[in-house]
Amino acid sequence: MAKSKNNPRKPKPPKAADTTIVQNKKLRHDYFIEDSFESGIALQGWEVKSLRMKKVQLVDSYVLIKDGEAFLLGCNITPLDTASTHTVADPTRTKKLLLHRKQLAKLFAATQQKGHTCVCTKMYWKGHLVKCQISLAKGKQSHDKRATVKEREWNIDKQRIVRHTNR
Repeated sequence: MAKSKNNPRKPKPPKAADTTIVQNKKLRHDYFIEDSFESGIALQGWEVKSLRMKKVQLVDSYVLIKDGEAFLLGCNITPLDTASTHTVADPTRTKKLLLHRKQLAKLFAATQQKGHTCVCTKMYWKGHLVKCQISLAKGKQSHDKRATVKEREWNIDKQRIVRHTNR
């Protein structure tokens, strides 16, 4: 069917494919996110193949800054059954993060403060490379968590009220 010239609607551009591999959703419940950085990550071949199949968990992962380098600890990448037999696949291997010197200095200074930590928020594809979003976070107290839940429930109730009054 041909488009007429009088059609005011333009065709929508196609949506970009979701490049997110994994997101740490529990993190927003436990921490206040203050600042974020994009980081490269040094991986082995079998890990990249597992990431393509989304066999990764970030739940208990954190970033350790040591000797001017950043490392991702606690990230579990499950090896595929079809992984090569001559390589040793360690699912909890410590992975090196690739950051600029200024970013490392800023993260190191911030994590020295009480209550601050550095965590991995999500992993995603950027072209053919795997990137890691590193966030500077401050731990929440239990009353902060309750306030967050209360605010989320209030926002849901507001949407419900607006939807009901617009009928």
